[in-house]
Parts: sequence; structure tokens; C-alpha cells
Amino acid sequence: MNHDVVTGGAGFIGSALVRALLAEGRDVHVIDNLSTGKLDNLEEIADQVTIHELDLRDYRRIAPVIAGARRVFHLGALPSVPKSILQPVPSHECNIDGTFNVFHAAAEGKAGRVVYAASSSAYGDTEVLPKVETMAPRPKSPYAVQKLLGEYYGSVFSECFGLETVSLRFFNVFGPRQDPTSVYSGVLSIFLNCLIECRSPTIYGDGEQSRDFTYVEDVVGLLLKASQAQGVSGKVFNAGNGNRYTLNQTWQLLQEIEGIHLPAQYGPPRPGDVRDSQADTTAAVRELGHAPRFTFEQGLRLTLDWYRADLLRKGSGSRMDPQLVS
Repeated sequence: MNHDVVTGGAGFIGSALVRALLAEGRDVHVIDNLSTGKLDNLEEIADQVTIHELDLRDYRRIAPVIAGARRVFHLGALPSVPKSILQPVPSHECNIDGTFNVFHAAAEGKAGRVVYAASSSAYGDTEVLPKVETMAPRPKSPYAVQKLLGEYYGSVFSECFGLETVSLRFFNVFGPRQDPTSVYSGVLSIFLNCLIECRSPTIYGDGEQSRDFTYVEDVVGLLLKASQAQGVSGKVFNAGNGNRYTLNQTWQLLQEIEGIHLPAQYGPPRPGDVRDSQADTTAAVRELGHAPRFTFEQGLRLTLDWYRADLLRKGSGSRMDPQLVS
């Protein structure tokens, strides 16, 4: 067991994890069909990793890559709540069939441990905040159901097949390399893109919905800890910061950081969206050693700096003078 596997390793979270594994001196193999991930995310480290352009639904081809792995980080998925409602069939196939294949290949191939990227969307709307792992799930979308089923498979593979598994319920992860151009992108990547282009974002709903925004490097740190912790196989942990901010507060903070005034526009609420989200991190702190290093504002500033530098690197125009925006 000498190599680590990252499914979805060309995505923005996956590529951050790949960099962390390389910093540890690991032999890293990436499985990604590039439907949402991008090779650009691995550009400067491509010669240090082995990239397999494969689909997780193709068991015969992914199984040899996973076999004998020291650790498997299963981040590959077809993301987005709205997309799972508009296109439920491919969402189901990727997120359920693909996830089963990863667990099955890991068990058959005697891999060391699978760390699965679950989702806080499994909670749905709850009357009590913060959300704790013992709450009954109330998924509101196909995507939420799919990610929840992945947790159940993790627990079952641990119990029935002796495979070490840990599931981390990601909350709203943000950071460098998150694609702001897709309508299915995370809200912060869209906000930051609007900020750089000096245009108002459209917020769906009243903007008072709240999220536990978590900087990607804190998530990467927890992924690594979950891959090494003892006595946690089959368990589920929240992977958040334990705070929450409304979308209105977030857009206001970004305007203050940039020194501009751009009132948001508002549209109708999106089906399947959860109203409020906040992680109880007690279990992750106690059993995994979770210790977030970045405040929300620090993460925003770092991500904004990266987006701006990336635009300059690509030669994509220049930012408007904020004094011209009222």
C-alpha cells in the first residue's frame, strides 16, 4: 500500500488535496472524468501525479487504480442540488453507482481506508442549529439523497466487508480554483467573480438564508486527519467551521473588503435549497482533531486574491475603478 487515490482530483477541493498529499511526499493517483474537474487545476503539478481520465461508473477500469491503495479520498461526484433536480438520472448514476463502485473496488482491492466526501445537504431544514450528526436526515433533493446513501454504503462496507471508511459532511466549501462561470457554482465563487467584475450578483430568495462557509484548506486538513484517525471507521462527521453567515451579510462583507457599493439583485428561491446550515463540530474536534485555521474573512481575502491573480495570468481584462461604481 504505497499510493493514495483521489477521485475528483481535478476539481477545486480535490486539486487542493492533491497538493497537500504531494507536500507529504505521497505517490498520488487522480481519477477524474473531467466532466466538472479541469486539468488546469493540476497544471503546475501534473508531472508529479498520475492522472487517470476515467469515469467512476466504469468499475472495470477504476478497480485496478484503487486496488492496494493506502488511502482513497472519494471526492468525485456530479455536484449541485439544482442540477440533480433538472437532470436526476446522470446525477443518480454518478453519485450512487459511482460511489458504490469506489467502495466495492476498495474492498475487493484491499485498500487501506476510504474517506468519503458526504454533504451537509443530507440534513435538510432543521428546527435546531447547529446541525449535529445524530439528527435524523431530511434530504430535500436528489443530490442530498445520493450523498446520504453514500454515507450508508460507507458504514455498511465497514461493518460487512471490513473496509475502513470515514464520511465527512462537507458544508459550503470555498476557495481557489472553484469555478465561478457555471450557474451551478458555489455562491461564493459567483460573488467573488461579480466583485472583481464590479457587477451586482443575483441572490435567489431574500438573502437571509445562512451557510457555514468553510475555507478549502481547512477541509483538506480534516480530510488528512480523517484518513489517519483511529477507532472511527464507519462514522460520519461534520466538516464545517461551526459558524454561519447569511448571503446578505456575506455580500456586504465583500463590498467592505473591496471598498465598493453594489446592491444585490434578487430572484425567486431555488427548489431544493436548504434555508440555514451550521455545523456542530464537536465530534470532529474530539475524534479527528479538527482545528480550522482560517476565519471566514481570511478565506475570502485569500480566495479573492487568487481569483484576481488568475484573471491577470489568463489576460482576462482589468477591473473597473471602484470609484466609477455607485
